[in-house]
This record gives sequence, C-alpha cells and structure tokens, in this order.
Amino acid sequence: MSISAFDHPILSGLLGDEETGAFFETAADIAAMLSFERALALSEGQAGVIPMDAAQRIAAAVLTFEPDIAALRAGVSRDGVVVADLVRQLRATVSPDDAPFVHKGATSQDVIDTSLMLRLSGVLALFSKRLDLLLKAFAALDKAHGKRALMGHTRMQAAIPITVSDRIRSWAEPLARHAERLKGLSQAGLPVQFGGAAGTLDALGDKAGAVRARLAKELGLADVIQWQSQRDRLVEICDLFALISGSLGKFGQDIALLAEMGGEMTLAGGGGSSAMAHKQNPVAAEVLVSLARFNAVQLSGMHHAMVHEQERSGAAWTLEWMLLPLMAVATGASLRRAHELLSNIRALGRD
Repeated sequence: MSISAFDHPILSGLLGDEETGAFFETAADIAAMLSFERALALSEGQAGVIPMDAAQRIAAAVLTFEPDIAALRAGVSRDGVVVADLVRQLRATVSPDDAPFVHKGATSQDVIDTSLMLRLSGVLALFSKRLDLLLKAFAALDKAHGKRALMGHTRMQAAIPITVSDRIRSWAEPLARHAERLKGLSQAGLPVQFGGAAGTLDALGDKAGAVRARLAKELGLADVIQWQSQRDRLVEICDLFALISGSLGKFGQDIALLAEMGGEMTLAGGGGSSAMAHKQNPVAAEVLVSLARFNAVQLSGMHHAMVHEQERSGAAWTLEWMLLPLMAVATGASLRRAHELLSNIRALGRD
C-alpha cells in the first residue's frame, strides 16, 4: 500500500525521486541503526566500558544480523519506537554472556536520531552535487542566451526590457547561496546523538565523553553534547530544503509564465493533453511550483516539532518522522525536475 505521491506506483513518476527516497527506506534506516550499535560496542570496548573481546564479537554479529521485520513492526506498535525490539533481537543473536553489553548506556533516541544524521549526510551530499550541476547548467544557458532581450515584468505587468542574463541571475544566485549553506553543514559535520536515558549518559560515568567522541569518530559524525530535546539542527536542515525547493519554484513559475506568453522561449519535452493534441504543457515547471508550496507547508510542522517537552517528546518526535522524509524527497524531486527543465530550454529571449 502506498498513499504518498512520492512513492506511489504512478504518481512517483511525476513527483518522486528514487535516489533521495532510498535514504529513507527501511533497509537504509536499519543499516544505519545497526552501524550505531556496532560503533557503540567498539567505542565502549576501546574505552574499557565493556570487554574488548565482547565488543568485537558484537561488532561481528551486527555485520551478519538480519532482523525480523514483522517483529519490528509489532514492536513499534507496542513501544512507539523500533529500537526496543531491534535490540532484543540483536541480544538474542549474540551469546548470553555478551548480550548485556549490547546497547549499553544508550537509549532508543540515540539510535534513531543518529541513524537519521547518518542518512541525512548522504542526502546533503547528493543535493550538493545536484546543485552544482544546476549552477553549471544555468551558466551554460546564460552563455548561450544571456545577451538576448526579455520583457521584464513587475506585479504581473510588462515593465521595461531586461536581458536573459538578468532573469537567469534571479534563478541562479539563490541556488549558489543554498549550495554554500549545504557546504557549511557538511564541513561542520552532522552531529551524533548520544545522551542515554535522559541526556546525561549517567550509565557511563566519567567515561561518557570518551565513548561519545569515539562513537562520533567511528560514524564520521561531529562530536557534540546530546541534543535530544533541542531540534533546531533538524529544523535548520528542513529550512534549507524549503529554501532550495522554494527557489526552484520561482524558476518553475517564471518558465510556466514564459510558456503561457509565448514568443520569448522555446521549450522541448512538454506534457501532452488527452483532449488537445496540439498542446505542450510545461509539466516540469508546474511541478516545481507544487513542490515548493508543499515544502513551505511541511516546514511549519517541523517548527511545531521543535517543542519537545522536558527531556524527550514522543509526540514531537513522531511528527518529525512524518514530515522530514517527505521534505527531503520533495527537495530531491525539485532538483531533478529543475535539471530536466533546464535541459529542455531550446531558446530564451529575443534578438
């Protein structure tokens, strides 16, 4: 069953992005969660929290572990999180002597939030690559058509003549700023989450900081103090998603208007009409507008999800799970469709 347009067997052809969506598939999430458990065992072994030989056996067991997905589904229904049953299954895989050392000192939120950060690291890298390609495509379009004339419009009315370069600049410059924002996030590194039961890592005593630092290094994440009820970093990422799709929505809207007016643009690859065979609808441009508006709406929900009561909120946390993956896929789809749209522009402006 699929009720989301982003992975719908038909509508995903218009709105989906498989490459981005892959980071949010069950297999990717479980793999990232198991990476956390493996890295945790090794880090605790290196810090002397658990025996090193037990840590190595746990790490080896994780590499071949295949969870019972049906049991995980039942566990989520019961516990509200997947990790309780995942850890139960993992402990049953190792020896009874090693089982108490699995997941030692950690809590479900550590696993789930760190899994998200591992996968978002890949998403940000993908979006950076796509933005770079888009900026190169805009530069090529400017080189080919930039000196040609366009009629400038203000408040939907003809204003004064401008050049194609003027319009392209309004499309490309925001994307260049978003690319820099993405680069800054990647260079700083997304943070590991490791706080234990209530964010204090009290179960690890004076070795907590050393374990967290080793864990972050093992996973390639930034070593920061726990942020389990501080969700501003996630909202910052979603803000960036909305900025990217919003800027591409402006590009799509302008292309749709140019297609409507005629005479200033030649666009290949338009969509057909079931009733009017002569039409070529600017489908990709329209989709960019829809995706921009979709992300703008979802972003408000992510701001609501910042309100985590006390040390952890089940309600706000669950809301994030419902919203963030959709925003990421919408952004990936925007980047994909924008590149497709750019490649279909055959002429822009007038001599």
